Amino acid sequence: MTDAIVIGGGPNGLVAANLLADQGWEVVLLEANDQVGGAVRSAEDVADGFVHDTFSSFYPLAAVSPTIQALDLGRWGLEWSNAPAPVGNPMTDGGWAIVHNDPFDTAAALDRMAPGDGESWLKMYDDWRRIERGMVGLLLDPFPPVRSGAALVRHLVGRRGLERIRLLASSVRSLGDRTFQGDAAKMLLATNAQHADISPEGAGSGLMGWLLVMLGQQFGYPVPRGGAGQLSLALARRFEARGGVIRCGERVTGLEVSGGRVIGVRTADELLSVRRAVLADVSAPALYGELLPADAVPAKVKRAMRGFEWDPGTVKVDWALDGLIPWKETPSASPGTVHLADSVDSLSLAAAQIAAGQVPDEPFLLMGQMTTADPTRSPAGTESVWAYTHVPQQIRGDADFTGAWTPDEVERFADRIQDQVERAAPGFTSRIIHRRILAPADLESRNANLVGGAVNGGTAALHQQLVFRPIPGLGRAETPVKGLYLASASAHPGGGVHGACGSNAARAALGHARFARR
Repeated sequence: MTDAIVIGGGPNGLVAANLLADQGWEVVLLEANDQVGGAVRSAEDVADGFVHDTFSSFYPLAAVSPTIQALDLGRWGLEWSNAPAPVGNPMTDGGWAIVHNDPFDTAAALDRMAPGDGESWLKMYDDWRRIERGMVGLLLDPFPPVRSGAALVRHLVGRRGLERIRLLASSVRSLGDRTFQGDAAKMLLATNAQHADISPEGAGSGLMGWLLVMLGQQFGYPVPRGGAGQLSLALARRFEARGGVIRCGERVTGLEVSGGRVIGVRTADELLSVRRAVLADVSAPALYGELLPADAVPAKVKRAMRGFEWDPGTVKVDWALDGLIPWKETPSASPGTVHLADSVDSLSLAAAQIAAGQVPDEPFLLMGQMTTADPTRSPAGTESVWAYTHVPQQIRGDADFTGAWTPDEVERFADRIQDQVERAAPGFTSRIIHRRILAPADLESRNANLVGGAVNGGTAALHQQLVFRPIPGLGRAETPVKGLYLASASAHPGGGVHGACGSNAARAALGHARFARR
C-alpha cells in the first residue's frame, strides 16, 4: 500500500507526483506508455540526427508558472533555449510581424509598418507588466483564486481598471482594431489567440492573444535544449530522487471505491491499494465514464458530462529539411514559432469552417523552426520543422474529406498544409528530406488524453472554463469521490504546459490530508 497513486505521467501528473513526494508521501506513478511525458516528448523518429517533438514544443507558460519555476528543474538537467525572436508571421503584403526579444525593437518594427503602433505596443506591454503577477495567479491558481484575485482587484478600479476589464472580455478582433492601426500588430494578437479554439470574434480570444503575445515579449517562447522530452525527464529525475516510483507500461483499467472513497487502482495485472489519494492525469470523460464504477458517479455528474465539449482535432506534419526554410522575405530576426495566415478574416473563416464541421480550405498553421530555437535539434545548416492545424472532431458535409482520415485523406491534407508553407517559402518542398504525418487518431494512439487529436483537454471557450471546467460546479480538482482528484488539462485552468492542473490537485490532496488529521 502506498500513500498516493498518480495515474498518467504527463507534465501535470509529474508535477503532482513531485509535490506530494516533497511532503514526504510515498507515491507511485503509473504510465500507460513505455516512457513518461504525455504530450511533452521528443525522439529521432522522423529522420536520423533530427530531434522532433512529438506533440508540444514551445513553453511560455512554463516560463511564467510559479509551480514549474519552484521545482528548480535546472538542477535535474533541464536547460532552456530561445530563438533569435520568440514568434512572428510573414505578412502577405511583404515584411514580417515579429515579437523581438526587446520590446523597443518590437515597437520600432511595428511603427515602421504603421506609425503610432509602436507607442501603442509599449503602452500595452507596460500595462501588462503592472498586472502580470495578478493575472498569472488568476489564471493558474485553484479556483477561486483568492490571493491573486485580491492582488488583481486593485488594478481593476478607476478608468484604467475599466479598460483592463474590457480587454479581458474582448474578442481579439475588437481588441486589435481599437488598439492598433496596422495589420502587423493585429495579426500578432490574432494568431496567438488561435493557440486556443476560440474564433477571433469569440469572447475570451482577446485575453488569450494578449496573454500569449505579452508572455512572448517578456519571457520569449523557450524550448528545452535537446527536445521537449528533456522537460519530462527532468521532472521524472526529481521525483525519483525524492523516493517516487515510476512504473511505465502500466495501463490503469479501473478504480476501486468503497464508502464513497477511492481505495485502490486496478491495472491489467493487479490491484494497488492506496492510503490517502489518487490523482488522475486523465481526461474527464475517461475518469467519469471509464475508470470509476458507474454507481460511484452521481447522476447529475453523468448528465453534465454528456455535455463535455472537446476542442477540435489536430493534424501535425513533421519535416526534416536539408536547409533553412527559404522564406519569401527573410525576417530581421528568425522566430522559433511561426504563424501562417493571410489575415484576421482568414482566421475567422477557418474557425467558422471548423465550427460547421468542414476542413478549412486555407488552414491556420502554427509552425516550429526547432533548430532555429535550439541548434542541437539537427545538423548544422539543416532545420527540424513541424506545423499543425485544427480540424473538426466530426466532419460534416465536406466535399474533400470524410473524417475517416484514411491514408489518402491524410496525405492530401498534408499536401494542403505543405502547399500553404510553399506559398510563403518558395522552394520549401525541394528541401524536404523526410515527412511524417500525425492524423488525429495517430496523436490519440500516442497519448490517450488527446481524444480525436484534441490537444487542450477540452474546449477553451468560456462556457467550459473556471467553475465550468470540466462541468459546472466542478471547477476545482476535487471530485465527488473522496480522495480522488482530477489532475489533467480537463481541470481548471486547462491546456498548456504550466503544471497548474497537477499542482492544484496535489495542493487539494495535501490540504484535505492536513484537515483530516485535525
